[in-house]
Amino acid sequence: MREDGETVAWTPTAEYVDQANVSRLMREYGVDSISELRAATTEDIAKYWQTVVDDLAIPFAKPFDRVMDDSEGIKWTKWFTGGEINMTSVCVDRWADDAEAAVQPAVICQREDESVEQLTFADLRREIDALVIGMREIGIGPGDNVGVFMPMTPRAVIASYAVAKLGAVYLPIFSGFAASAVAARLNDAHAKLLITADGGARRGNAAPIKPVADEVAGLVPSLQHMVVAREQGNEISMTDGRDLEWEDVVGPHRGESAKAAVTGSEDPVMVGYTSGTTGKPKGAVHVHGGFTVKMISEVAYQLDVHAGDRFMWVTDMGWIMGPVNMLGAHGLGATMVMMEGAPDWPDASRLWKFVEQQKINVLGISPTLIRALQSRGDGFTEGFDLSSLRILGSTGEPWNEEPYRWLMKVTGERVPIINISGGTEVGACFLTPFPVEPIKACSLGGASLGMDVDVFDADGNPVRGKVGELVCKQPWPSMTRGVLGDPERYESSYWSTYPDIWRHGDWAMVDDDGDWFLFGRSDEAINVAGKRLGPAEVEGILVADARVAEAAAIGVPDETKGETVWCFAVPNPGSEHDYDELSADLAQAVANELGRPFKPSKVLIVPALPKTRSAKILRRAVRAAALGEDPGDLSSAENPEALDAIREAINQS
Repeated sequence: MREDGETVAWTPTAEYVDQANVSRLMREYGVDSISELRAATTEDIAKYWQTVVDDLAIPFAKPFDRVMDDSEGIKWTKWFTGGEINMTSVCVDRWADDAEAAVQPAVICQREDESVEQLTFADLRREIDALVIGMREIGIGPGDNVGVFMPMTPRAVIASYAVAKLGAVYLPIFSGFAASAVAARLNDAHAKLLITADGGARRGNAAPIKPVADEVAGLVPSLQHMVVAREQGNEISMTDGRDLEWEDVVGPHRGESAKAAVTGSEDPVMVGYTSGTTGKPKGAVHVHGGFTVKMISEVAYQLDVHAGDRFMWVTDMGWIMGPVNMLGAHGLGATMVMMEGAPDWPDASRLWKFVEQQKINVLGISPTLIRALQSRGDGFTEGFDLSSLRILGSTGEPWNEEPYRWLMKVTGERVPIINISGGTEVGACFLTPFPVEPIKACSLGGASLGMDVDVFDADGNPVRGKVGELVCKQPWPSMTRGVLGDPERYESSYWSTYPDIWRHGDWAMVDDDGDWFLFGRSDEAINVAGKRLGPAEVEGILVADARVAEAAAIGVPDETKGETVWCFAVPNPGSEHDYDELSADLAQAVANELGRPFKPSKVLIVPALPKTRSAKILRRAVRAAALGEDPGDLSSAENPEALDAIREAINQS
């Protein structure tokens, strides 16, 4: 990796190297660099995952016989076979059993009104056990599927762990989904119970959830009960025989102990539904053993979380980063910090004020969030004590350099950005840098430990220096155990392009220095005259213009080229622009950077782009609007009205 100032954004200090969890692992392997460690961990993956269990002291109630068993083929590899492990026992019970750890904060939640709720590990176990006993009383048992449809409050964490401790299967559901999206997931899993709330808070307003849940109940025949937590004190309707107050289920059992169900390493613990899909949702099945071990290891080695740290990711418990935040923190004896509501309300200073108030050590964000905060101006970042911050995490989409450098500047040029990438079905990450190595701006560093990743061309040949498909050539513990109820869909989605090779659906490139970069989803690729283009390559050029806050690039049908590029740019607020001039300049910038064949045929200036609450731009919806098609399910969109302005801009162009 080159270490010139123009490309390298982070060079580790001796203190980072000395104290990092991953340095301990390097010493165990007898290697001096992360590149050597990456290679060593894929030479013998069984040895690596045994080392992880030992290094992080992850307790199995019954020791496993074998680390991995691939006798049924790579697609169906089993891990830690013969062992017994319960996710909640690992992440909560072992700390609650320790007198010193039991009184340490496990969960801190700050509301939009700045009130704070805190639970120690002992408190957390007390609440979990009470809910476990309450669920048993209403007929929920091992193997039953339970949806958790709640705002970002401690009850969402309690519910998640209680489901796992019971031996049931946890279905995390995004709190902003509409009824049809929730029902599709619950019907797919034949869920028996939905744990929900009256509502949450979002941008100073009540965000009702129970009315949505009521509508869901009428669409899910398998649903027997609904447990409702009072988070906002809203007036809600309760259906006799179906709906139960959280306190009526939990309250009578506080102080009682619940023994964890005996769960094997390969017993299902969670079904995570991939976001942004159309049609029937795709449920990734995760298990107690591999999912728990991989989650804890990633947070330990990549994000360098230690016991006693405070770890917070700006997310919703319905997305994969919610469980990452929860399991990663608690699996290491750290504190999970939660933020209710929007990170930029009542203004763009909220996130930085939050870091100062809660003394966050490890903070996870998305590039879109940072671009949005940057567009509000530097005035919102000034005057806050961010000295507690040691690590920044990032995921969700590719970076462009200006907001990446801006984030480094805001945090004092002393905190590395650990830009990770994986997915719900991966159960964690494929790619990551480490805080003990130099990190190029916007880079994903290289392979996550134990992950045998590569970049393939269309013929299945490894390529360097150009964009190709991100693949993984060996199994890993947290890989999905199929698509719920549809093994053929699992095999066709991930294993059908290259024999016995996982194709993830991301465009990736390894540069001449061995650094990895992503360029968006390959299923969103733009094919111009037979040349494939990742939308992020175009978007990075557009947002490099100081006049542009955000951008989306899509491919639309073209008689001559197959597809042509259309772009949608959101101007930075607070200044006037000649939009015709801006459009022309942006189109020319793309041509200058990528070549004239890729010059956009349209660059339209719009007031906003449709995004999810986790800050991902909904390119599929933008493309549907551009083509006059139905954009499909928009229940995850924060601002679906943005599509109306996009349609208007197209009609006027």
